[in-house]
Amino acid sequence: MIQRIDLRGQSLSRADLLGVLPRPELGVEEATGVVAPILADVRARGAAALRDLAERFDGVRPEHVRVPAAALTDALATLDPTVRAGLEEAIARVRTVHAAQRPTEHTTVLADGAEVRQRWIPVQRVGLYAPGGLAVYPSSVIMNVVAAQEAGVPALAVASPPQRDSAGLPHPTILAACALLGVDEVYAVGGAQAVAMFAYGAAGSEPADGDVLCEPVDVITGPGNVYVAAAKRLVRGVVGIDAEAGPTEIAVLADDTADADHVALDLISQAEHDPLAGSVLVTPSVELAGSVEARLVDMASATKHAARVTTALGGSQSAVVLVDDLDQGLAVVDAYGAEHLEIQTADAAALAERVTSAGAIFVGPYSPVSLGDYMAGSNHVLPTGGTARFASGLGVHAFLRSVQVIEYSRDALAELADRIVAVADDEDLPAHGEAVRGRF
Repeated sequence: MIQRIDLRGQSLSRADLLGVLPRPELGVEEATGVVAPILADVRARGAAALRDLAERFDGVRPEHVRVPAAALTDALATLDPTVRAGLEEAIARVRTVHAAQRPTEHTTVLADGAEVRQRWIPVQRVGLYAPGGLAVYPSSVIMNVVAAQEAGVPALAVASPPQRDSAGLPHPTILAACALLGVDEVYAVGGAQAVAMFAYGAAGSEPADGDVLCEPVDVITGPGNVYVAAAKRLVRGVVGIDAEAGPTEIAVLADDTADADHVALDLISQAEHDPLAGSVLVTPSVELAGSVEARLVDMASATKHAARVTTALGGSQSAVVLVDDLDQGLAVVDAYGAEHLEIQTADAAALAERVTSAGAIFVGPYSPVSLGDYMAGSNHVLPTGGTARFASGLGVHAFLRSVQVIEYSRDALAELADRIVAVADDEDLPAHGEAVRGRF
């Protein structure tokens, strides 16, 4: 079912590893050609394009592109109490973790009358995306909204695909999560078109929409498929983005102390997201590899989404990777840069401290990715496709800007004037020096 890649006995460079490790066949580069016309259409035609694209991709033409307030209230009123309790617990834990992420402002005094103050200013408006294709993700609403709220963002909008079974509105649990969080600006828009709406804004096309359906935002965040990731890449620079979050992925670094059932279950749990999801086991243990491969066959066929799981596990993006030892395994997972990295080894905590590239690290047998998906308190909006080598998971920092405030007195500037003039003249920018000298 799952391919095996044997790297034992090989001395591979970083470039070699990047070339041999499994990835989806359809990447962001290829998807940009598909989504570029979608972005242009939404930018040109606004809400009319959004309705047409919903009919094309989601199989339903929404009457209300912006969700009516009554629909949010009704969704919360009819939410299963046990699901509500779970969402409330997740909100509380995520809020506690993200409140602790807020940076503090500070002032550095360099001399009498010379100081630089560090401020952290939230962006003014954000667009938050919650996927709704093969599964429903109220948990993603929580991850996006809470991080933005704890950063102090004053205006938040959420988009999620319209559902045929919900009369063209997003899934009721998505709406209920928004209501729990106090978000009342919600759109029945999915995929690349949601990214376009947030980046460029959208004019209304019907009286109920008003002249302006959606105002442009400053930052777009949220997970999605490869087309959402491609759309984010194309609008980066027009707006800020969190990361190019494409199909989900998990890497498990394990030795012979790992429980094969645990490893197989965790690989399957990510594979059920998407046929393009990547599940990778990296291990020096041939015995563990064989046991996991056997269990995957049995467990995958028994799970609810067996067809989806089997496709993902059998795809080019999934593999069991054999290595000589855990040091080589660490080099492999650092090159891979997994969205989710589980470490199930005898000394998992120490090994986790040596990891340099991962969206989030799950340490030991009782910290599965599923915990982080819902209630660990960490954020599950994480970089995929190897971008964890340079990008971070979602947090309050995604919605904050660092601004320095410089305040010098006359005497403090005078002390530096000659030195500023000397450097400015050396750079052949004499007006810079004159701007200082002219004050004296």
